[in-house]
Amino acid sequence: MKSFIPVVIFVSLMIGVVLFNAPFSFTEETHADISPKIGISQVKAGGEIGRRIDITINNNLLKLDADKDFLLPFQQRGRTGGYIGLGKLIDSLVRFSSLSASEPLRALKSHVIEEIIKTQEDDGYIGMMIPEKRMWALWDIHEMAYIVNGLTSDYEFFQNQSSLDSAVRLMDYIMTRWRENPAGMDDCPITVFMAVTGLEEALLMLHQATGDSKYLDFCRNFRKLPQWDSHIVLGRFSPIEGHAYAYMHRCLAQLRLHQIDHDPRLLEKSRSVIDFLTHGDGLLVNGVCSQHECWHDSQDGTEGLGETCATAYLIRLLDELMRMQEDPLYGDIMERSIFNGLFAAQSPGGRKLRYYVPFEGPRVYFDGDTYCCPCNYRRIVAELPGMIYYRMKGGLAVNLYTPSEASLEWIDDASLRIEQETDYPNSGDVQIRIDPSKPVAFPLYLRIPRWCEEAELSVNGEILSRRAGGGSFYPVSREWKKGDVVQLRMPMPWRLIKGRKAQAGRVAVMRGPQLFCLNPEKNQEISGVDLRQIYIDPETIEGPFPDDAVRPDGLACRIKGWKSMGFSTGGGHNLDLYLTEFPDPDGVFTYFRVRRMDAAGVPDELSM
Repeated sequence: MKSFIPVVIFVSLMIGVVLFNAPFSFTEETHADISPKIGISQVKAGGEIGRRIDITINNNLLKLDADKDFLLPFQQRGRTGGYIGLGKLIDSLVRFSSLSASEPLRALKSHVIEEIIKTQEDDGYIGMMIPEKRMWALWDIHEMAYIVNGLTSDYEFFQNQSSLDSAVRLMDYIMTRWRENPAGMDDCPITVFMAVTGLEEALLMLHQATGDSKYLDFCRNFRKLPQWDSHIVLGRFSPIEGHAYAYMHRCLAQLRLHQIDHDPRLLEKSRSVIDFLTHGDGLLVNGVCSQHECWHDSQDGTEGLGETCATAYLIRLLDELMRMQEDPLYGDIMERSIFNGLFAAQSPGGRKLRYYVPFEGPRVYFDGDTYCCPCNYRRIVAELPGMIYYRMKGGLAVNLYTPSEASLEWIDDASLRIEQETDYPNSGDVQIRIDPSKPVAFPLYLRIPRWCEEAELSVNGEILSRRAGGGSFYPVSREWKKGDVVQLRMPMPWRLIKGRKAQAGRVAVMRGPQLFCLNPEKNQEISGVDLRQIYIDPETIEGPFPDDAVRPDGLACRIKGWKSMGFSTGGGHNLDLYLTEFPDPDGVFTYFRVRRMDAAGVPDELSM
């Protein structure tokens, strides 16, 4: 990338403090003109996002046995309970097929959809339950709702009328059966909105695809989506009310219904989620939330942390809020979640997926390709290209920094091509080329993350002198011509993030959006050492160094420390630790002790 004279753009940390401590609120105005999505097929992603797309297609989707593991239970229809996640698989196949020209992938999509439509019964049912268990067996409505979702996606992306017709018949089956027996779910062993997760989302998708108001009516008046007022409940106990994935799904459905109804009640639950994450210790340092699938705020990082379904729906909720509120906070949380929690849910080669991603203790791959977390992982990875750029305030915003190209229809009958060249997150150096079909004026907004203390900007080599702060969208307004180049440099110093609650007295090592962890296989000298007693010396951090444990151009660092401190005041180091990126599959530890907490760490910029 061409060098340019640095101009320091000072950042006031108080801007971030005000944003986090001010009451989080929505306004009617921000919802009246929600920005339209940039379709995933309009964007080609490279970098680690593009690599994850490729390996999920080639090393995961094209390696699984769709006939045996996914289709066979629906063809046999002999189950009395259970869950497969076929609809989520269909949705991911559709979305990846819109991103890739892979013939095997598109053939798999067509095969799975054709075969599942063949199983549809005269009354519209598609499922795997025996007749007496249909609808009211746990997860049957959940399964059917996502099949509606997947089939409707096939219509949206590929205009397959047979898929939409089948989705309509299946949703009509659900609505008819439930209206005939309104008490059918009364004996459900868990909270009903959790048991039927996906239903409201599917209803709203069908309304959009068909224009039929009956789906809105069922959503509003039978499922009473506007009246839903469940609070964030901590912990896992019967009935399970604190299920984070189901909660955020319903928040997302409320936000989408609000685009139609403009009912302020539909905003409050999303507000509560963001407040809980940023003010209530609900967000973890690796960008995930939930423990054992449920809300928690203890900052414990062990077993059952960060359900992949919850991570997927957190990212999806942030995407919806970004288009409504245009707040860079959502992009800041989003990139933390993607580069750490989400990518840690997949093996570096792509074949294996995880249910949970703890930051303390061993991580275990999920045994199988079916069920909710593997299927939700595939879906959200296919959606990531649509979160790189946003239409915003009459212009275009760059939200995620990654090598990418986007081709858009633009204002004044112009078309626009935008291209990013960057090695982000290895560095904060980004070059953005703007190629409109004719000269056109609009603001280009660049997200300056909260971790960035100073930034440098130039356009066609000319330094910009206006101040910008971390935690903002920095506007560059001009008439753009073909070949215009914006250069952004965001220095990435190492920082130690102070732990809270269960992690009090410890720090986590971060650089830019990335978290680093301890892999015992690369630190033989810690054998037999109590990891929770390890102290690190902040003054000794070195790097980053190349390391391919996670990705071909990945990074690592070194830092010296002590096996324990006891009554010692320091002295010579007896540990030389090697830390790798958080998605390292063998990483087991993230927070470390320091001798002087008051001088060592900084607060987490996302949780203040």
